[in-house]
Amino acid sequence: MKRNIIKEKSFDFALKVVDISRRIAREEQEYDLTRQMKRSGTAIGAMVREAENAESRADFRHKMSISLKEAGETEYWIDLLYHSNLMSEIHYQYLRNDIAELNRILIAIVKTTRN
Repeated sequence: MKRNIIKEKSFDFALKVVDISRRIAREEQEYDLTRQMKRSGTAIGAMVREAENAESRADFRHKMSISLKEAGETEYWIDLLYHSNLMSEIHYQYLRNDIAELNRILIAIVKTTRN
């Protein structure tokens, strides 16, 4: 069976987002921003999973495009939490590296399916 890198990486990223969101909520008593990050950060992988069962190539591309949009939103929440001094440098770099990689993969998938 062929490895599905985006499926694996988006799931691993979702686990990290859930863990870090939980830590920030517990340590900083911040719930609204972490809830937003968790919602969009877990939606990336959910849309990738939906794309697996797409009804057509256009449906696949649409779902992957939504996943890319969720990745962009997640990147915003990560930056906002960090620059608001609610997220540590270590957690920020940890998530920033992963979201940058997910963005690159998703952009490549969306571009490839357009052609």
